[in-house]
Amino acid sequence: MIKCDRRQLLKLLGLTLLATQMPAVAKRNSSPHSPIKPGRLKVGDTVGLISPAGIVEGETVAEFSEILSKLGLQVKLGAHILDRYGYLAGQDLDRAADVNAMFADTSVQAVLTLAGGWGCNRILPLLDYHLISENPKIIMGFSDVTSLLLGIYARSGIVTFHGPMGTSTWNWFSVEQVQRILFNGEAMRLRNLLSIPVETITSGKARGHLVGGNLTLLTAMVGSSYLPDWQQTILFVEDVREDVYRIDRMLTQLQLAGILEQVAGFIFGQCTKCPAGEEDEPSLTLQQVLSDHIKPLGIPAWYGAAIGHIPDKFTVPIGVEVEIDADRGTIRMLESAVV
Repeated sequence: MIKCDRRQLLKLLGLTLLATQMPAVAKRNSSPHSPIKPGRLKVGDTVGLISPAGIVEGETVAEFSEILSKLGLQVKLGAHILDRYGYLAGQDLDRAADVNAMFADTSVQAVLTLAGGWGCNRILPLLDYHLISENPKIIMGFSDVTSLLLGIYARSGIVTFHGPMGTSTWNWFSVEQVQRILFNGEAMRLRNLLSIPVETITSGKARGHLVGGNLTLLTAMVGSSYLPDWQQTILFVEDVREDVYRIDRMLTQLQLAGILEQVAGFIFGQCTKCPAGEEDEPSLTLQQVLSDHIKPLGIPAWYGAAIGHIPDKFTVPIGVEVEIDADRGTIRMLESAVV
């Protein structure tokens, strides 16, 4: 079930209606290392819904469509959105076809995902990255969709968005983030609510292109051609239902692969339901694991950003230049993520 405070949504519609009405024409920045920015959303735009990973129910599609309608958007459904193939939302070829079709469809201004689970890695070789780069659009999701976001950014150069999807909690916080970044094109300073504390790992500030997502999916892509250049990036990660020793194992993999030594800054978002182990089992804490792997890097880093499997989550643009402050736990966008 999608959780949505409809009263808050109605209040926030005023912000959407005031959104900038600039034409949604994407552009490539002059720097060869700058990503392609998709066009911003406007009231009346059509968004395409896809299920690139796990299965979804018709009720989820209907509820998400209603939320998008309240935000002034039209909805177009992927042809295979309710397909099933075991735990996947249809065959790989069909799920990939929906992604390609949405980018090719000139009536669609953004592509939104419905659920995570597993499956996006399987379709990465089936996507038409040239087609996607020639038709830049907002694409947003998180969890398993991490691999889709990183693959498209790495192979097509388009800014993608780690943010809420159809099965997410669409409350005032997440809606305001979407409106300000995707509709208004604001270069926001992302800061946690006071109820979500942050812990500094290493003090300092750093600048770089923001890249990352779900730690499990990111490590599952190591060694493939669907990850970006890590040099001087700001790496953010998050996870859910992973024991601390598994987080340790995955960070070790990033270290052994030479990724951690390249980044300029590090952010660990939320690790939701990540136990240290059974009560009678010895274990490191998550803070100890982060200290072991991240402190020796000597780069600004912190834990606890509002990124991940939580109700109040940031909309995080992958590929834009940001400045992070590890002491305050903030991410300051140095540019708009859309045009």
